Amino acid sequence: MTIAAHLKTRIFFAAGLLALASTALSAQVSLATVVDLAQRNSSAVHIAAADLKKAQAQLDQTKDALIPSLLASTGIPAFPEVGYTGSPPTLWSVTVQSLVYGVPQKNYINAARSGVLAAVFALKDAREQAALDASLAYVELDTVSRELGASLEQEGYAARLIEIEQQRVDAGVDPLSQLLEARLAAANLKVARLHLESRTTVLSKQLSVLTGLPVGSITPDHASIPEIPRLTGETPRLNLAAIEAAHSQANARANFARADRDINYYPQLNFFVQYNRNTTLLNDVNSFFAKPLPTNNFFSGFNIQIPIFDMGHRAKARESAADALRATVEAEQAERQNDLQIATLTASLKELDALAEVASLKQQIAGEQLKTVETQLEVGNGAAGEPGAPPQLSPRQEQLARIDERQKFGDSLEAGFELAKARLGLIRALGHMQDWLNELRNRPNP
Repeated sequence: MTIAAHLKTRIFFAAGLLALASTALSAQVSLATVVDLAQRNSSAVHIAAADLKKAQAQLDQTKDALIPSLLASTGIPAFPEVGYTGSPPTLWSVTVQSLVYGVPQKNYINAARSGVLAAVFALKDAREQAALDASLAYVELDTVSRELGASLEQEGYAARLIEIEQQRVDAGVDPLSQLLEARLAAANLKVARLHLESRTTVLSKQLSVLTGLPVGSITPDHASIPEIPRLTGETPRLNLAAIEAAHSQANARANFARADRDINYYPQLNFFVQYNRNTTLLNDVNSFFAKPLPTNNFFSGFNIQIPIFDMGHRAKARESAADALRATVEAEQAERQNDLQIATLTASLKELDALAEVASLKQQIAGEQLKTVETQLEVGNGAAGEPGAPPQLSPRQEQLARIDERQKFGDSLEAGFELAKARLGLIRALGHMQDWLNELRNRPNP
């Protein structure tokens, strides 16, 4: 065995080991599984869930102001008291207090309810965005993987073309420039393949970050990708979670502003009950009163707070009003931006749809031309020896036709991905993301 043959055997053996290792480390994972993992692993979803818990706690806090609170305190003197301290010495006391009536509190409760609703919509929006990011990365990785397969086939055909040209140049049939052109074509194909490999690496890392799975452990399953609905700008728009969250947040700010304003004009009624256990330990309190200090003391009542002049609350009301105005403007801006995105995606979809059709037709034409070349190479052109007959095709034309057909195949895949990307974006902008998720979850396993 020659050194070259021995080296080739070792290369094939190493490639086999790498193939086995990659098979063991990666497995086909469906798009539905990837989307589900992305929603579970998303930091944005976790943050939105925490914000929802916070909003629910804030709502409970505003309601609990109407529920009597029970407070207990205790203490003993550290040193003997001297003179009159202004308050009876107490061993321990119990206080019950609550808000009975207050117009501002009602608005605070309404504001907290709107805050909870905004958090619910924000959580839904975060889940939909995680699903969109995972879907786009998965579909792109599937597309790039198929393009990479076609690119490797192209390189194989280019290597065969170089061998043919080398033989023809050695035989004096073709000039050296033909061989150089074949090598240039092979080099360009290598650059294209390296670019696809880089995209694959980045997409694998992106899916790993989205799902929490190890890098390179996800192999796309093309059969798990359903057909993307063909929505248009005329499709009825559903309530988009992000916009609903913005409007709910604006309502919450408006209610806070009303509450901060009303607190300057409406009185509040509070109820309280207090029990004190007094002591004469380490003090001479009884010398200051006509009768001995009673041990048990109980009193209750209603406390009415009437606002007369409070510049601090007036400034707070102006601050809350400015926040409410800003939240309203932001909600309107989000809605206008979404409308603009819908218009942009609708316009681009028409062009991308036409480009995908053109790329598909070019691929079909290249496929038919390859069949013609293969047929002529097999049976001849049928006009050999006749005056003016076209020359017989050579294996060089076959390799060029194969390279061109694979190139058109890759172009068609890339055009299809750009179209799918735009369609998914329009689904998101129109508020139909849940329909896409239902399609994924209801799709039977291939």
